[in-house]
Amino acid sequence: MTAASRILICAALALLPASARAEPLVADLSQDLIAITTDFAGSDVLLFGATEGEGEVVVVVRGPFVDEVVRRKTRIAGVWVNRRGVRFQGVPSYYHLAASGPVDELLSEEDRQRLQIGHEFLRLQGGGRVGAAEQADYRAALVRAKQRQDLYYTTPGKVTFLGNRLFRTKLLLPANVPVGDFEVTVLLVRDRQVVAEFKRRLRIGKIGFEADVYRFAHQRSALYGLFAIVIALVAGWFAGFVFRKY
Repeated sequence: MTAASRILICAALALLPASARAEPLVADLSQDLIAITTDFAGSDVLLFGATEGEGEVVVVVRGPFVDEVVRRKTRIAGVWVNRRGVRFQGVPSYYHLAASGPVDELLSEEDRQRLQIGHEFLRLQGGGRVGAAEQADYRAALVRAKQRQDLYYTTPGKVTFLGNRLFRTKLLLPANVPVGDFEVTVLLVRDRQVVAEFKRRLRIGKIGFEADVYRFAHQRSALYGLFAIVIALVAGWFAGFVFRKY
């Protein structure tokens, strides 16, 4: 932990009300609003806090919940085409896990399943007429796709302690992070039991011209599509005119 991080954490905790500092677990974010502009290339958010007494800390971050369709590709006559798909509802579009120790040693499998700690315990239920084994294959494919996009962790992050009370971890947000509300959950664990829980909300949103285009595309999708076609036709005509002239 750098000296600057220590100063930031200590100063922020000192500003907390006395009633909050008396809680078994308090936490906060270095920023709770991330603005996405045209030059956004990802961001790091510092999560810091303190515990009352000893214990281990587990941090779970879930992004906006969306529906996802996973399709199986089949090769027909030398061409890969999409075949049957499975729709998963209520999928966190971003999922991050960090802990001060191995999660499987800090919590029982029953508690991890109950609290959905680890993407293997996310309740991702797919629809469609597929068997349990095939649905598990689709589910695994969904998680792999999210990991390739850096939206799901491949290795849990590390929560580090400064002394016995202060802790910190970094939340890494890639350039393709979805917009919306993110739920940040911090758990204090002692003797494989969750003894305290703290929640924070992180908001990621577009601003400026990109935000205007984003809202227009979602609120006036038909008109946006028409404009896109017109712009493409004009650009094609102009390129053809330039090449003919020169």
